[in-house]
Amino acid sequence: MRNFTSIADVQDLNALINAARSCKIPDPQYKKQGEGKTLGLIFMNPSLRTRLSTQKAGMNLGMNVMVMNFSGEGWALETKEGVVMDGNKAEHIIEAAAVIGEYCDIIGLRSFPGLIDRDADYSEEILSNLIKYAGVPVISLESATRHPLQSLADMLTIEEFKVVDKPKVVMSWAPHPKVLPQSVPNSFVEWALKMDYELVVTHPEGYELSDSFMTGIEVEYDQNKALEGADFVYVKNWSSFREYGKVLNTDKKWMITVEKLGNTREAKVMHCLPVRRNVVIADDVLDGPQSIVIEEAGNRVYSAQAVIQEILKSI
Repeated sequence: MRNFTSIADVQDLNALINAARSCKIPDPQYKKQGEGKTLGLIFMNPSLRTRLSTQKAGMNLGMNVMVMNFSGEGWALETKEGVVMDGNKAEHIIEAAAVIGEYCDIIGLRSFPGLIDRDADYSEEILSNLIKYAGVPVISLESATRHPLQSLADMLTIEEFKVVDKPKVVMSWAPHPKVLPQSVPNSFVEWALKMDYELVVTHPEGYELSDSFMTGIEVEYDQNKALEGADFVYVKNWSSFREYGKVLNTDKKWMITVEKLGNTREAKVMHCLPVRRNVVIADDVLDGPQSIVIEEAGNRVYSAQAVIQEILKSI
């Protein structure tokens, strides 16, 4: 594996999940795998789990880890090629990426979409240019369209908690007061489709994801019907793709409650976090026995470690 930006970069998904599970077993040999190597983590946007889990994963492998919050600490960055830089942007990504590549053996990048220009966001300009000019492997720590490290942790979590060979996994939209990207749901369905799951997506009309992610996936607009017989409920809000970046619905009835879980097979409840309590998921669900959001977050370390280990083999 050279870069890690989507499921397309993974040759053997089950092997990668097993590698992540193996990372939970302490082994002094791990420290030797990244000895003398530097992991650079570049954040254009806020982060808690992604930053700390990836940083810990690098440390588990004996790597030097450098972190930079670029939005507050770096120069204003120009990402378009061929422009006359006579405005407020002082540094071009061509030089910035190349310089970071001089300092680091692997780079992780987190960059959210603007949620104004769909074509610009889905072109993944920042991530693509970093890969083009850095000269070293790049890991997506969440991009405008995907969050592969989260999705790998999600698959690991489902595999650990499933009690049937082919669980029913429901990804349910939930209300949220802010405009949020499609990166987590895009990525979740992309990864879950590669697993032997019965996958159902439920959301209000108008919240359809891009066809490029939804081919072969069942959509059910009736949330209660979708939840019937579910083994896992993955809860996430996203803004409209069709009416890009808009909040079309704030119906509180879509919040996940204990009552709604009564239609499931005692489904485990997942969320990538952070989660707005009593808006997205009710307190008694998050604090109850069906919630596995903390275990899911814990798996972020081992998923990141498995990915970094795989990349280290190629450098």
